[in-house]
Formats: sequence, C-alpha cells, structure tokens
Amino acid sequence: MTHAYRDSGRAGLKNEDFVDILEERRRSSDLGHALRSFNPHPYQGAPPCSTAELNKAVLESQYLRYVTKEIAMETGSSVEEVQEEACGIMEEMSQNLQLGFIRLMGYTLTKVLKRLFTSVFVNMEGLNTLQQAIQESPVILMPNHRSYVDFLVISYILFTYDIPLPVIAAGIPLAGMKMVGEILRRSGAFFIRRAIGSDKLYWAVLSEYVKTIIRKGHAPMEFYVEGLRSRTLKSLMPKLGMMHMVLEPYFKGEVFDVTLVPVSISYDRVLEESLLAHELLGVPKPKESTTGLLKASKVLQEDYGTMHVNFGHPLSVRQLCQGKINRCQYNLIPRDLPQRPTAEAQACVSWLAHLMVRLQEEGSLISPWSLMACLLLQAPITVLTKEGLLWQQLTEKTLWLRKLALDYGARLNWHGQAADSDVMSSTVALHRSVVHHKAGRVYLVQEEETARKHPISPEEGVIKIAAAVLMLASYRNQALHVFVRPALLATAIHITKSTRRDELFTFFCFLQELFSYEFIFIPDKLSQDFEEACFLLKKCGAVHLSQQEVTLSDTGLEALSFLQALLQPFIDSYQVMFRYLSEDEVHVFTEKQVLPAVRNLATKLILSGELHTYEALSSDTQKNVLSALRRLEAVTKFKASEQSEYKVNKAAVRRIGDILLGKILPQMLQTTPDARL
Repeated sequence: MTHAYRDSGRAGLKNEDFVDILEERRRSSDLGHALRSFNPHPYQGAPPCSTAELNKAVLESQYLRYVTKEIAMETGSSVEEVQEEACGIMEEMSQNLQLGFIRLMGYTLTKVLKRLFTSVFVNMEGLNTLQQAIQESPVILMPNHRSYVDFLVISYILFTYDIPLPVIAAGIPLAGMKMVGEILRRSGAFFIRRAIGSDKLYWAVLSEYVKTIIRKGHAPMEFYVEGLRSRTLKSLMPKLGMMHMVLEPYFKGEVFDVTLVPVSISYDRVLEESLLAHELLGVPKPKESTTGLLKASKVLQEDYGTMHVNFGHPLSVRQLCQGKINRCQYNLIPRDLPQRPTAEAQACVSWLAHLMVRLQEEGSLISPWSLMACLLLQAPITVLTKEGLLWQQLTEKTLWLRKLALDYGARLNWHGQAADSDVMSSTVALHRSVVHHKAGRVYLVQEEETARKHPISPEEGVIKIAAAVLMLASYRNQALHVFVRPALLATAIHITKSTRRDELFTFFCFLQELFSYEFIFIPDKLSQDFEEACFLLKKCGAVHLSQQEVTLSDTGLEALSFLQALLQPFIDSYQVMFRYLSEDEVHVFTEKQVLPAVRNLATKLILSGELHTYEALSSDTQKNVLSALRRLEAVTKFKASEQSEYKVNKAAVRRIGDILLGKILPQMLQTTPDARL
C-alpha cells in the first residue's frame, strides 16, 4: 500500500514511510477487514498459551508459593486462605485475549476512527522492524498516553498487519464499566488497581503475572510508562513499578534479552481537550462508565484532524544496560525468592524509563496548531479576549517559528503540498472550539453561558478565561520538548544577566532541578543538556560561544525573547505557590487544602493585575511545584492521618523564590545544585 504522504514534503519527516491506514478502510468492507484471516508470527514460534494455563503458571509458581507462606505467617491466616485471596486477585486482574473479540473491536474501531479522523498515519518502517523484533525476544510496547483513543489503537494496527496482539496494562476503573470492561479484557487488557500501596500479596501476584508473560513470550506487552493519561498533553514523570517488573526477567537471566519499543501517538486535536482543562481547574473527573461512554457519542460529530502513530526503533535492554548493571548479584539468591532491587538496579530502571519518555517525545509529530499555540499564549490576554491578535502577525510569526523548530530537529506535521496560508487557516478552523478567526483577527473562544439569574462574578470570569487558556496551553505543551533546553539557557541569561559559561551552567542546573517534574530530563545528563542548549542557541544565531563565555548576538533577540517567554508562565505559576507557602499562617497543610487556596490566591492576583498567567490556576502545575519543593527539601511530606500532610520550610521556599527572581547571584549558588538550595 503506498501513499502520497511520503512525498508530500511534510517538514521534518525525512523519507519516512507513513501510510494512512484508513484510506483502504474507506474503500473496502469494514466487516471484511474484521473477519480477514489473521496469521501472526509469535516470539520464537512460541506455542499458544491459554489464559487458564498462564494464570495456573502464575498461581503455582515457586515465587508466589514462597510469598503466600510468608504472608500466612505474618497475618496468622492459613496458607489456603492466602492462596484463595491470590486467586481472587488473579481473577480480577487477568486478561482473556480472544480473537473473536478483537474482530468485534476491529469492526467497531474502524467505524469510530473513520468518523473521528481524516487520516490515521502509521510509519511502515517501524512496523516492519517491530514484526521482526517480536519473533526474536519478548517485546514491550511503550506508547505515550494523551487520550482514551490511545488504548486499543495499537492492537488495531497490529491486527491489520498480522503482528501478534499485545496484552495491555489498564487501570481498574475500566474493568468496572458494564460490558465494556469485559470486551476490553477479551481484547487483551489486564487490570491493575491504582493505589496498591504496601499490599504485599497484590504486588506479588501482579509482578509474577507480568514476569510470566515475558518469560513465556506469551504476547508482546503494552503499558504506559507515564502511568496516567497526561491532562496537560505534556510528558509526565515516568512511574517505575511496572518498568521494574518487565526488566527483572532480564536482570535475573531468565530471558536472554528484552526489547523496548517507544511508540509516539500524536493528535491534531484531542477528544478530551475541554474535559482535561476543566479537570485542571478542579472540576472532578467523570467516573468511567458505559453510560458516560454512550453520552460522549456526540464527539463523533466533530472533526479531529489526523492522528500519527510512530513506532520507534526497537531497543535491546541487553545493549542499553551494558556497563550499567552487574547481573551476577542476582545469582547470589535463588531466583524464586523475593529480592529488593539494588540502588544500581533502581538507577538503571529510572534511566531507562526517562530515556523511553524522551524517545516518545522525539518521535512525536508537532502540528502547526502547536506552534500557533506557543505564539498565541505569548500575547497579552486582553489582546486575545478583546482586541484580537492580527492574523497576518500570527501567520508570519508561525512561519518564523516553523523554521526555528526545524533547526532544532522537530518532526512537523505540516502539509507540504498546500499553501502555508491554507495550512494555517484550516488549522484554526479545526480548533474553532479554542479560537475563532474573523475580520483579520484571532480571538480566544470562551464558553457560552447558559441562562442565569445573576451576572457572572469576576472570579467566574477568570475561570472561564482560564479554561480556554489551559486548552491552548495543552497544545503548546506538545511542542515544549523541542524548545525546553535552549529555553532554560535563554531564561538563565535573562535572569542572571551573566555571560560567564560556568555561572550560566550553575543557573541552568538550578532551573532543571526546579522544573524536574515539569519537563523530562534524563538523569545525569546535565552537562549534555547544557551543551545542547548552547549549540541550539548558536545554531539559530542567538549567541556566540567561547570556552568561557556565552554572549548575545544582535541577530538572535527574537529567538531569545520567544524562548524566555515560553517558560515565563511556569516561572510565574511557581512564584504564586512560593508566595502562598511563605504566608505566616501556612505551616502544615494537605494537598486537598493547598490546591484551592493557591487557586484563590492566583485568581485574586489576576483580578488585581499583578499576575498575567492563567496557568497558575492549573492543579497539575501546583502539584509539580509541591513535588519539586519536596525534592529540594523545602517541603516535607509525612502521613499524619488518612491524608498526607506537608510541612513547609519558609526560609528555603523564600530562597528558591529569590534565586528565581535573580536576587541571589549564581556565584552564591553551589556549582551543582543539591537538595539544600
């Protein structure tokens, strides 16, 4: 199957063989596609293993027997009672992959995808290498998670191309959906509780289940290393529990190798855009339910543009871990006994997880709308809501930003055969839920009010604008990974006013540590990140470099001011949290108390004209600040009751705020920022 996409001059996609898999679906029978013969080539011709056999192997494993006896002794229960509980966990958790249900899902998904998207592009080269990799070693598919659509789209693609179907780690709420939960289970989903905590038996059953699938080569495994769906469309800090489980069979020498495949799923427009923005403003997330799914069917009337699924290059864990982990230590204890991971293993797993998220970012395609969102958010809010931003100004600046993004190595989903002005007009038309274009100007769309008895309050007005701003910010966030490193350096230059390379590096390290939950940085890559930032600023003509100095160039002010403005909303939002935590009456607090309190403070500051970013109202940003302050030991977490409580060190918080304002010079910071800034 060929497609003109390869030759359409799409910027930043060098000869990549992307194919629209919906093109053929629009020309032929959906039922025929669902009922076609399916001939996958499994791992080393692994014999088929039924769900019952897989579950039996887990429950009868030496490892689970050992843990069961241990728990029985600790709790005073009988071994049989603990075994029964383990069987119950297994029943709740396990997948029951059946081809008949895959066919049903295939038929349904074809209908849904054709209604939602104009095209679903898949890179054929990535699929071909995946097909080969699956036959050679256990494969772990690691997609990013931006939408509920992500969930079965990979299975759909693999079914279409005769590649073994994955078993998929899913959150337990999906299992509770009437009928849908069972259909997902029979489509390969296995369900994991969200808060496992210190439930020793649950951990044991889950880890043995995952490890058995990998050891037997039962099926490729798919899981989201970010853990949750990103509500900001920005990469999330990876969760390491599942990563440990999939790597342990390699660490213990039970399999020769494990192959990791990063998968980047990119959308022109995300189905849940409005829902996500409201969640960030404190509106509770709707419970996953079949009724909710049926009510959401009105989304099928909307156009969501194109979707890209980019299968990255398969990576060998054996090669990646060379010199990073000593596997001999696993020979000292029988494999069937539980072992705590060593510090070395934990560091290796963390490094691999961060690497996979970075590869997902690098494989994602950036739409023209993401670039436009970057620029729209740098306009004053009064321009966006009242005067309107000049269309010509926005289009000229977007073309300038496209060049900068390409210089920085971004992959762009920019249609090369259409005129640039047409690309941008159709992009804005697709996102008419966020902005509208009239009389040569662009305005931010605010939700229409239903009939109300009382006039809207100033605070409600702020929330209305914030919902639109956060929708816009989520699309800007899709492009942030391209610019974040040079933006950190541009911010360091702007705040310190220094040209000395060592001072800028010190401040760059401080910013990276502070924003470590906001953006993905691979551990122990500070120097490489700084060098990359210097290189990219030099490449776009923003700075001159010497061994000791980084000096500004006259021609690079536009790039520097854009990059610095890109991070300003984050800096302003962090300062709001610092300001709240520095108040006299704030000493000990819970997350439940702090989020609305900070939102109220931000609302007051916006209304008084002191704060210009509505992003400070986002609960995700506030949680990221708390996590960063814990890491910097300015806030301590302890569990005093059902809810975790936090204690604040006001002096440390004020110091971090002062560094960020440039009141403390880089010379006064330690060369490597540690936890006591």
